[in-house]
Amino acid sequence: MNQLFFKTSVLGILMLCTPLFAGPGEKLYNEFVEKDQIYQDEKWQTYVQNIGERLLRVQGLYGKEYYFTVLDNPVVNAFALPDGYIFINRGLIAYLDTEDQLAAVIGHEIGHVALSHATRRKRTAAFGNIAGFVAAVMTGRGELMDLSNTATATIVSGYGRDMELESDEFGGEALARAGYNPTAMIEVVMVLKDHESFSTEVQNERQRYHGVFSTHPKNDKRLHEAVQKSQSLLPEELAEPVDDFEKYIDGLVFGDEAAAGLVREHSYYHSGLRLVVDFPEEWDLSNSSNRVWARHPTGASHAFVNFQQQDGDPELTPEQYIRDKLKRDDLLEGEEITFEGSTAYVGSLDATNKTAELDMIAVVYHDGGTYLFRGEAGPNMDQEEFRKNFRAVIESMRAMRGDDLKLANDQRIKLVESKPGDTYKKLAQKSSIKQSAEEMLRLINGDYPLGEPRPGDMIKIVQ
Repeated sequence: MNQLFFKTSVLGILMLCTPLFAGPGEKLYNEFVEKDQIYQDEKWQTYVQNIGERLLRVQGLYGKEYYFTVLDNPVVNAFALPDGYIFINRGLIAYLDTEDQLAAVIGHEIGHVALSHATRRKRTAAFGNIAGFVAAVMTGRGELMDLSNTATATIVSGYGRDMELESDEFGGEALARAGYNPTAMIEVVMVLKDHESFSTEVQNERQRYHGVFSTHPKNDKRLHEAVQKSQSLLPEELAEPVDDFEKYIDGLVFGDEAAAGLVREHSYYHSGLRLVVDFPEEWDLSNSSNRVWARHPTGASHAFVNFQQQDGDPELTPEQYIRDKLKRDDLLEGEEITFEGSTAYVGSLDATNKTAELDMIAVVYHDGGTYLFRGEAGPNMDQEEFRKNFRAVIESMRAMRGDDLKLANDQRIKLVESKPGDTYKKLAQKSSIKQSAEEMLRLINGDYPLGEPRPGDMIKIVQ
């Protein structure tokens, strides 16, 4: 029996008619809300909802239970759950150029739900590892998900070529009936294929996309035939867009600066590891690819703390890890502590024959990772104050949330008019993108691998 209730979130109040027992999509949505993974821009949420409703209306599905959400996630992907929850990452939207293309993504995902692909594959009963699925979605790392869970594996990797093509056909028909250009289905495939090439050739990474983004070669005959067939459904007069796509894309948060570790003021953010660590506000903080240093304002000889990730050993306690794995026979004393679901051992090392007056060590088990903290206090540092600082740093370690990601990542897309003489190489010199900026600007503007901006065109830059 259905009951009417109101679901409240930071995005506003949505009136939903939902079953007494939540389905996998609603569970996942609630998990994303709890972890602050919903993109905090109500205009975007309303925009995708309105596009989705237009597509539902022309397919005779208006009034059915479908919910469209933009996730604050830099991973290039979109997916749908069998109870009508459709999620689009902002990371995918950044590479699109028109409302037609965004509607193509949404229409394809509606197709999976409307055509009951999950039920036909008999996968829904197996869906259950929400935590692993959330981790995989948030980081783009499939290894964080239990791939023996066939339902979640299917949702991430696609439903197989035939069902993906069915969703393409459904999406193409919906686009045409709604007054969009159905060739946008092919354009999206081209956009994602270029992203795949960029990831392989420039970043030396292999991308795995869901559904339409992974199953088609560039010149897929069946996809082209399905799109061509949809052309006959176009109305005599094309409908106006739901809104101005360029207005929305201008200002969209871009990328993930904290993907490999980032220092902002007195905190360290690492979205790949999904953690944040805070240090004393007045200390100097820096990091490399595998280590973080915090130094007292008067210098490291006064006091310092650093930490780095270690290879874990689940058979050992944190204290055993220090004694047996790290072979520290100079551990004098310490205690085991727990905080925020983490377990740690904090102790002092023998400082005899060292310049330091106090030598501290800690090993922390946090969210499946193992982290080593070291700190020393010189003769001019109050030892009790240093002990408190060292322990406070350790206990500050927490899972990275949406608010943390906003503080760590302030890159945004900006639309500008290209001027004569502009090249992506010149634009890259003024961009906040740290790696492969020239190639990335080409990619997000649909000019990868060799294109250049044309004077008068509106192009995306990142600042």
